[in-house]
Amino acid sequence: MGTWDSGPFDNDTAADWRDGLDDASAGERAHMVRDALVRAVDTDGHLEVPAAEEAVAAAALVTARLPGGGIPSPHYGPKEPLPGLAALRPLALRALDRVVTEPSELLDLWEDSGGGPWRSGVERMRRLLLPPPEGEQLSLY
Repeated sequence: MGTWDSGPFDNDTAADWRDGLDDASAGERAHMVRDALVRAVDTDGHLEVPAAEEAVAAAALVTARLPGGGIPSPHYGPKEPLPGLAALRPLALRALDRVVTEPSELLDLWEDSGGGPWRSGVERMRRLLLPPPEGEQLSLY
């Protein structure tokens, strides 16, 4: 696992995925984010590390524009923000739920290495993705 920190883009797989995102046309980027989330959600059996790492990175991009979301990674995240991902919010939450549910190879690896900061980061994104309380308006942009 080529990982150098616990952030959503702090691993080789997410960095490579980000490079592909940066190279894609503006019209393709939202589809790439959606595809990464769908791959994780649609995995019935063992969720392997690459699909999970891409899903975490994609979810970070969805949360980046939410209040309190912030920039996913100032050093390794995409070069430009990706607007128009608000509709992916429920899918991003489902993808993160899948990443932290067995059988998930990424979850196993982080648990084996005492991945508290990674787990905290994923839980923070999950909280941001939860629907707002009834009656409360959410401003996305």
